[in-house]
Formats: sequence, structure tokens, C-alpha cells
Amino acid sequence: MSVNYSDNQEIDLGQVSKKIGQTYQNFLVWIFRGILFVKRNFILLVVLFIVGAALGFYLDKKVASYDHQIIISPNFGSTDYVYAKIDLLQSKINENDTTFLKEIGIKDSKKFGKISVMPIIDVYKFISNKTENFDLIKLLAEDGNIDKIVENKLTSKNYPFHVVSFSTSKISSEEKTVNPILNYLNDSQYYKALQKEYLNNIQLKMRANDSIINQIDALMNQFKKTASGSSKSDKLVYYNENTQLNEVIKTKDNLVREQGLLRIDLISLDKVVKDNSVILNSKDTKGTNGKMKFLIPFLFLILFMTVKGFIRFYKNQLAKN
Repeated sequence: MSVNYSDNQEIDLGQVSKKIGQTYQNFLVWIFRGILFVKRNFILLVVLFIVGAALGFYLDKKVASYDHQIIISPNFGSTDYVYAKIDLLQSKINENDTTFLKEIGIKDSKKFGKISVMPIIDVYKFISNKTENFDLIKLLAEDGNIDKIVENKLTSKNYPFHVVSFSTSKISSEEKTVNPILNYLNDSQYYKALQKEYLNNIQLKMRANDSIINQIDALMNQFKKTASGSSKSDKLVYYNENTQLNEVIKTKDNLVREQGLLRIDLISLDKVVKDNSVILNSKDTKGTNGKMKFLIPFLFLILFMTVKGFIRFYKNQLAKN
């Protein structure tokens, strides 16, 4: 029984070794035939490669796509208004309404592609100096996943910064696309009136703060003169502890800090939709964009080899029949 098993094992190993040898020989034959094929068709293959590369370069230049971004801050509660205006603009692009695009000042409207607006998710900016926003996030997070909450459409629209993305088929400039889009977004009489009143309120608040700061300074100067004019150090301690002098100093510090924040706000509130930064002419290389000069030559070569293989197969089958 063990002798038969040993003989069978030797036969199996011999067959495996023979098959490996045949496979290796077939591979060498295939390599040799490939070399002969290239040798016979070398000039034609080179011509196809050059033609394909030239066509690819042309297509890369002709069918180029450039991405652009505008980072904006919608002010005075105008976020929903901005999203609605961008949706309207995209619908006009889908309808190929070049008249509308030209009316709002977009030059080369036929070269203008899709446009969209998305929030820049920044939870820390959202809750900074705003206790009510922090409480809102905290409340919503109790009933669900915090990641889904911060990316929720309702929540994300309340983030301070948003990015408007659009594409063109040619290199663009701020004059041709960015400025017309910003003018289009800022064209609202309602929000301009709201802006005017908002800025007036800030100016009133700043003047009131300055008045209070001046009164505090006058009070402090008067106290300093009174304290320096007498040598009653024990009364100084008594005065400090019983007239809430520290609270007065804290009030002034808070007012000075608030004045600084209001001055910074004035910089970003000069427009209904404030543009913070612009990124232009980032060439789109996703998918086959910009890669046709590499793909077309190999596509031509593959098609040529496929056709030659089919012809050879057809002739062999015709000879057999």
C-alpha cells in the first residue's frame, strides 16, 4: 500500500514539473512573438504613439478645467439668502441662460461651469464668545452623534465662514468672475438697509463705551489724587475693599476688550457678504483631466494590437474551416 502511494506521488510531482516547464516555455514563446510583433510593426507603433500623444496634448489644452474658491462671511443673518442666490445661479447655468450671466457681469459665460457653496466646519469658531451656541451644541449632542450634529445642514449654515466653489474651462480672473459673483451676492436692498442700521448701532455702542471709559478714568484719577494727597494708607485698603474698586477696573477692562472686538467687526461688516480670500485657477486633475497625453497613446496601441489580434484569429479560424 505504501509503495503504490509513493509511486503515485512521484507521478504527480512529475506531471506538475512537466506542466511548469510547459508554462515557462509558452511564456518564452509569447515574449518572443511579442518582440517579433514590435519588430514588424515598429514604425507604425511609433507613429501611433506620437499621434496619440499629440492628440492628448491638444485635448488636455482644449478640455482643461480650472477650479476657483471664494471664502466668504455672510453678515447680518444672510446665510440662507447666500445659499438661495447660489442655487439660483446654478439653475441659470444648467439652463444655459447666458443672458442672465452677462447681466450680472460674468464675462465668457459659456466658459463658466458649476458653482456651489459649502460651510467651513469650525466648531471652535462657532462657540467662541457665544455661550448660546455652545449650549446649543451641547444640547443637540445629548440626543445624537456629535459629528453628525456639527455637519448637519441646519447647524452648518450658522458657521461664520463658507466657501463658494466654481469652475471654468479657461483661466479666469477676479474681474471676470469673482467680482461679478460678489456684486451679485451683495445686491440686496434689504440687507444693505440692515447693514446700515447695524453699523449705526455699533458706532453708538462704541461711543457709549468710550464715554463710560472716560468716566472711569476720571474717577480713577480723582481717587488717585485723593489717595496721594493724604497719607492714610489704612483708608486706602478700606476704600478698595468696600467700594468695589476692583469691579470698576474689571468693567473698564471688559469695555476696552469689547471696543477692540467691535473695531475688528467693522472690518468684516463693510459688505453684506464679505470676501475673506480668493483662490483662482487651480487646475482640475481629477479623473482623466490633464492625463490625456498619457492615456491616448496607450489607447491607440491597445486598439492596434486588439485589431491585429482579431485579424490573426480570423485568419486562423478561416484556415481551419
